[in-house]
Amino acid sequence: MTAVNTPDGARVGGTILQVPKQKVLDSRSKVKHGYTAIRVQISKLPKSNKQKIREVRTEEIVEPETEVKFEELVKVGDKVSVQGISKGKGFAGGVKRYHFKGGPRTHGQSDRERAPGSIGSTTTPGRVYKGKKMAGHMGVDTVTIRNLKVLAVDAENKQVIVGGSVPGANKYGLVKVIVWKKN
Repeated sequence: MTAVNTPDGARVGGTILQVPKQKVLDSRSKVKHGYTAIRVQISKLPKSNKQKIREVRTEEIVEPETEVKFEELVKVGDKVSVQGISKGKGFAGGVKRYHFKGGPRTHGQSDRERAPGSIGSTTTPGRVYKGKKMAGHMGVDTVTIRNLKVLAVDAENKQVIVGGSVPGANKYGLVKVIVWKKN
């Protein structure tokens, strides 16, 4: 993340997104596949020799081997959504995972401060309901942040700066930018 000065004089937080080289492999047609889309090959990513292939739904027909130029799709001021996988936090207790309050801090409860307390009911139903908020694995979820404003587009360095934070690990997280509203 970085700080960006907007044209109206405000200083806002922004995230720099590096846009890798992308080319169209082939397309999906409504007649053959039931929907229209293009399959895009994303060039080698940092710290990885693998190439990614993603399918993007679109109404436009694009010829194979065409390079996708991100700077032509996104302009400063556009509204976008950014989707990525959140950072993994491992096994987390109820206080960290669901912001539980915990037990009393007095009356001899020194070892029960962050304990979840009772989790079940009585004889009926005699079990713990599915989806009960308890300690467990936290993070590594698909998260979409909507309504982010494009603050800057740098075609030379292949970078886009969006206002606010995006999900994922620092430096090497792979995110999907969805353009949904033009200036």
